[in-house]
Amino acid sequence: MGIDRRTFLKCLGTGVALAAPGCFSLPGKLEAAGVAANKEFMGVLVDTTRCVGCRSCELACAEAHNLPVPDVGDASAFEKVRDTSEKQWTLVNRYKTEKGEIFAKKQCMHCNQPGCVAACPVKAMEKREEGPVTWDTNCMGCRYCMVSCPFDIPKFEHHSAAPKLQKCNLCWERLQKGEKPACVEACPAEALTFGARRNLIEEANRRIYKNSGEYASHIYGEHEAGGTGYLYLSSVPFEQIGFRTDLGTTAYPEYTKGFLYSVPVILLLWPAFLSGVSAITKRKDKVRSEEGGKR
Repeated sequence: MGIDRRTFLKCLGTGVALAAPGCFSLPGKLEAAGVAANKEFMGVLVDTTRCVGCRSCELACAEAHNLPVPDVGDASAFEKVRDTSEKQWTLVNRYKTEKGEIFAKKQCMHCNQPGCVAACPVKAMEKREEGPVTWDTNCMGCRYCMVSCPFDIPKFEHHSAAPKLQKCNLCWERLQKGEKPACVEACPAEALTFGARRNLIEEANRRIYKNSGEYASHIYGEHEAGGTGYLYLSSVPFEQIGFRTDLGTTAYPEYTKGFLYSVPVILLLWPAFLSGVSAITKRKDKVRSEEGGKR
């Protein structure tokens, strides 16, 4: 997206260019959020009506990625709603709903068009052709991915000498070897189903219509934020089990064409612009002083 001189001066003159849609854009940044078309996205269907809260998925994830192993026998973990962290990429929360206790797994949603990928200026975040959203070590630590994620998933290792961004990667290493994600393989209740996203949506619809009254008539993740790799079924409205229901169906990179991509450019241009103004002002003052001395 180009920018003319008037818009450029308007953006700089407002002093609030970071919040001015359409001010700047990085060439090619929209492609950073692009959807790979060569392969069909894979994903996971989470049926919360089947989850028993055993937390086997938490244990399997930790073991597969060399993370601290959680004490899955500690029932106190359910006393409050937990969030993922740099040391725990997936977890199960318990919710009290109109239909009793329901357990729901949380992790990266692996968006079809991820805001984190679009926001990353060095392409450390990548949407793989198979569906996973992964992170690479060429990251410069800007953390734009964190603020651009509607699900608040990427977590930064603040206390590390060589910090990383940590989050679920859909067991990318296992997928490359033809294996299922560790959490799916470990689930004893068959609450997790791995497969092509299109097939998972078909299966979710089949369960909804075959078991009338058992499920809410909604597949979370089919359309939210442009669609996600993780899909959910529930017996109650999704807000009762901790899900955001205000995301809309537009992919988040579409909202940020004039804002999110402007941030790296502004950080570079604004100081240079101010330095230039300062230099011009000093030069004018010097000329005036010299002219005054000649009189």
